Amino acid sequence: MTNELDAELPVHDFPTATSVTEFVQNIAEVRGRIAAAAERVGRNPHEVRLLPVSKTVPEDRVRLAVQAGCRELGENKVQEAKRKSTNLADLGVAWSVIGHLQTNKARDVAAFASEFQALDNLRAAAALDRRLQAAGRSLDVFVQVNTSAEPQKYGLAPEDTEAFLRELPQFSSLRVRGLMTLAIFSSDVPRVRECFVRLRTLRDRLRETDPDLLGDAGLSMGMSGDYEVAIEEGATCVRVGQAIFGKRQTPDSEYWPEMATEDHA
Repeated sequence: MTNELDAELPVHDFPTATSVTEFVQNIAEVRGRIAAAAERVGRNPHEVRLLPVSKTVPEDRVRLAVQAGCRELGENKVQEAKRKSTNLADLGVAWSVIGHLQTNKARDVAAFASEFQALDNLRAAAALDRRLQAAGRSLDVFVQVNTSAEPQKYGLAPEDTEAFLRELPQFSSLRVRGLMTLAIFSSDVPRVRECFVRLRTLRDRLRETDPDLLGDAGLSMGMSGDYEVAIEEGATCVRVGQAIFGKRQTPDSEYWPEMATEDHA
């Protein structure tokens, strides 16, 4: 899948949504862009799941977003996600943890999360499985792949992904749903696109080798700055924060330790 308009990603100045009406407008704008990106490459827009990312967003504004239609939310830091899941329990939101997991936080994730999108090591898998088994729960997981080969980033090397996936069936409470990646943080569309192509190509090869390895074989890729490119390359889940909630004050380096200071989610 390609885009004949490859050049540079636009620089966005996302306004802060402070009312239900503004959230409705922002969500509609994002969904419209999702639909347009899918249609450009002959995909059904309904194949693409929108995961709103509420990291750093105060709970009062999260409530407004839920009133506007957000029924699931993504958070990077377990501590913040746990607090919000407790304080906003009345909303019935499904919480997705999308940032790196320290094993000492596995108990918390097992207690409240419906999904974990950044699995990349067996210690975390074992810790999650142990806590989930004790709680009588199961958890959807995506395996994180470092498609940009940046040493500061979390995620498996593409060539190590198959061997890792073959270890996961021993953890019976984990349901593998697909692969996740963060593209290189750049305004250079071809460089960003290549990361998404690499994940899709890896997914397709693994699916041909052994369809059972990947469950639904989903592709979680694309954030506020690049989700349209990700959709053109096959994303089935896009993680969008600022385009819905507005530009955040806290730099992403606090929430994605592997990131440069550029903020795209």
